[in-house]
Amino acid sequence: MKTILISGGNSGIGLQAARDLLADGNRIVLVGRDPRKGQAALASFGTAADRASFLAADLSTHDGVRAVADRILAEHDRIDALVHSTGVFTSQESRTADGLHPFFAVNYLSRYHLTQLLLPALRQAGRPVVLMMTAAVPPTDDADFARFPEFAPFDFGHDRKPIQLANHHYAAHLTRTEPGLAAGVVNAGAAKTDILRIAPWYMRTSAKILGPVLFDSVETSAHNVVEATRRDDWQTPLYWGKPGRFEQHTPITLNTTTTEQLMDTSHTLTGA
Repeated sequence: MKTILISGGNSGIGLQAARDLLADGNRIVLVGRDPRKGQAALASFGTAADRASFLAADLSTHDGVRAVADRILAEHDRIDALVHSTGVFTSQESRTADGLHPFFAVNYLSRYHLTQLLLPALRQAGRPVVLMMTAAVPPTDDADFARFPEFAPFDFGHDRKPIQLANHHYAAHLTRTEPGLAAGVVNAGAAKTDILRIAPWYMRTSAKILGPVLFDSVETSAHNVVEATRRDDWQTPLYWGKPGRFEQHTPITLNTTTTEQLMDTSHTLTGA
């Protein structure tokens, strides 16, 4: 039985991944912001709920990440897989308590921070796995990291790509620095989930009209992350760009100097 932690697992793609992995007989730890959604998720698992737990956390702040990491480590000596499905979708200029834009804080930095804090438990697994769900941004795309990490004022069209690509750099860093750990990035696809609730109005309108034609099901969007958690026959680090198609993937090969610069900045921001 594996112990699998899923941030953002109380709804959407993360919740579907939790259901699929529970069906394999694993133990699931869900981390999310809303306790009501967390309890509803546990209730939806039926008899498998005795192998699941929920921890409420605000992953947009350093203090929130540290607090939930302490609770996880107090309750679990070993974590076999860590799946980051938490995300926010906002184009507005705003700042967290740490002075960071929430798109950056949640969609990248919290993943770095939480994983770094949980490395002692991950190292106890035979082949620990860390997976990060992003938008469709392959590692071959170019990005300008000159505004990293302030992104001030936030420009969604310009800043989205470097924030998402930072996940690829972290996967490459983990593979290089943690022997035996498998890391990857998974395109979440275009599933209709709660993340759209704070999207611009025109995106919500388009989703309502075109969703039945363009959107993936949550089952399809969860497929690759579930398979990568189940299986140990894939090389690392990898990017899965096609939802539902596990065998189609791209090696993550990046400029190591850029990776080191981004990791140094991440360490400075979080202390982890």
